[in-house]
Amino acid sequence: MRKITAVFLMGLVVFAAACGSNTKQAETSEAQQVAEKQGDAYGVDLTASEVDWKAFHKGGFAPRWGSLSVKSGEVAVADGAVTGGDFVIDMASLRVDSASVTEADKKYTDLENHLKNEDFFNVTTFPTAEFKITQVSDLNNAAAGAVEGANKLVSGNLTLLDSTLNISFPAKIDVTENQVLVKAQFTVNRADWGIKFGTSEADPAEWGISKDIEIGVDLTATNAK
Repeated sequence: MRKITAVFLMGLVVFAAACGSNTKQAETSEAQQVAEKQGDAYGVDLTASEVDWKAFHKGGFAPRWGSLSVKSGEVAVADGAVTGGDFVIDMASLRVDSASVTEADKKYTDLENHLKNEDFFNVTTFPTAEFKITQVSDLNNAAAGAVEGANKLVSGNLTLLDSTLNISFPAKIDVTENQVLVKAQFTVNRADWGIKFGTSEADPAEWGISKDIEIGVDLTATNAK
């Protein structure tokens, strides 16, 4: 019986890995020096910009998804290239798409409230998350899972709760005289920022929620002139 259970759990782990995120895993390191914003300032259009998220229950099953609002942001541009920028995410705006919760005994609003409490993002104590660009470089060959048309590698300090780490991910950045468009998709491990609810590794059978979160970024910034 124990042998059968062990085989079952091993199979569950392998299957769960196959069902997880297919987006590019962001490279994570210690916080870096923030890039100086040189050139013209482009203010983020808050009505046209959004951050999407997607997570998985039980290591790949029952995906949940939703959105977050950008509270403020600015991108600096010199000689047609982004030199720096910073963005503030309103964590209290976290929404769960009702279409992602299909079980008859579950409510999307319950998940929303759970994600906002102390088990996850604790939005009462930490109402915002921040991303500050540390470097933008050219990207010749985007890795599998990157957003289509990715042409830059963006690095920046991401602050969640009271932790700040540097992440790097491919992005598609288009710059014109009056507008900057930024699109990206990548995956982060929430446990790196201390969000460890449901991630106990003591027993694979108890893994409730994947540590990976897929992030989708769609930002529009316009020249302040």
